[in-house]
This record gives sequence, C-alpha cells and structure tokens, in this order.
Amino acid sequence: MRSERRYGLVVFDWDGTLIDSAATIVECIQAAAREMDLPVPDAARARHVIGLGLHDSLRYAVPELERSGYAEFAERYRRHFIAGEARMQAFAGVPELLQRLRTRGHVLAIATGKSRAGLERALRMSGLALFFTASRCADEAEPKPDPAMLLELMAELAIDAAACLMIGDTSHDLEMARSAGVDAVGVAYGAHPHSALEALRPRGCVASVSALGEWLEANA
Repeated sequence: MRSERRYGLVVFDWDGTLIDSAATIVECIQAAAREMDLPVPDAARARHVIGLGLHDSLRYAVPELERSGYAEFAERYRRHFIAGEARMQAFAGVPELLQRLRTRGHVLAIATGKSRAGLERALRMSGLALFFTASRCADEAEPKPDPAMLLELMAELAIDAAACLMIGDTSHDLEMARSAGVDAVGVAYGAHPHSALEALRPRGCVASVSALGEWLEANA
C-alpha cells in the first residue's frame, strides 16, 4: 500500500545514480595520477571521492599532490573524462522512472559534484534534460556533503525539507541530505557499497533502478 507521505521535490545525484559512470571516473582519476607520476589510488579509494568537490577529492585520492598541482590534475582528469563520456549511459530503466515521477506530479532536480558545464554537456548527451526543473553544481554552491545545494534548490522551488527527498549513491549525498534535514534514499549500484550507505541510516537503501522505482511507488 502506498504511503500517505508525498515528496513534492525529488532530488537526484547524477554520476553513479542516474548515469553509469563510476568506473570511468575511477579510471580517469587513476590515469591523471599516473601521468603526474603520483601513487595511483586503488579503485576503492578513487570511488570514495566521487561527488566531492575538487579539493576534498584530491586531498583524499592523491594526498601526495601539492595544492599547486590541483589545476593540472583537474585538467588531465577532464581530458580523460571527456574522451570517455560517450561510453557513459543512463542506467537501464532511468528514463522510464523519471517519466513516471513527472507524470505523478513530482518536481525533479539534480544536485551534483559536476561543474555546470559538465552537467549541461551530460544532460544534452543523455537526453534527460527535459525531466528536470532545477539543478545545482559543485562550482555554484558549496560542494557535498555541505547542505548548500539542497537548501538552495528548496528555496528556489519553494519546497520545504519535509517535502524533499534526496537520492544518491554515495555517503556524501546522504550526509548532505541529513545536514539539510531532508530524507534520503541510497542506491547501492553506484560508487559506494551498501554497508557505507546503510551506516548513515537513510530512509531506504536499494540495489537496482527497478527496486528504486518500487520504493518510490510505495513511499513517495
């Protein structure tokens, strides 16, 4: 039976939640580190930083890198990422899920660690732009896990925290939601493992897009 609780606003993370990009992001981080003769982070370490802002990501993924090298690392990463962008597709079932949510009257938004230019390019390539009313990127507000992106989206769309739901694949998404006073659902098919998501006690934690759709049908 469907819950009486309704979320007027559903906010999605992008990479690893809607788009199957986590493996490519890891490869790009590793390639940039290799090119700069830095210790190459293992996949788990590189996956952990997906969704964070640039400085937080590099402090964790490549701690040996001096701050003076951040811009060069970011540019090397960007070149690899753009070269691999065509391989990154929406997870199976995502367009249909977004259409169902819009048909049911939910407002949809994006809160992402991508830059604005990166998100706009990804929206065009994926064909998903038509589903979203608003978005916030890491170069427009304090990056995750700071709550700023969610707080700004709620203010822009005049929706309070009780009527907002955050959906993401990393602990950074769930920490952002908690700091903003917003319910969250973790998706364990992206960057962070189920155990890391469950440790933050989200309202739900699912293992597939189809399971996410079922959860939303019952609870949103």
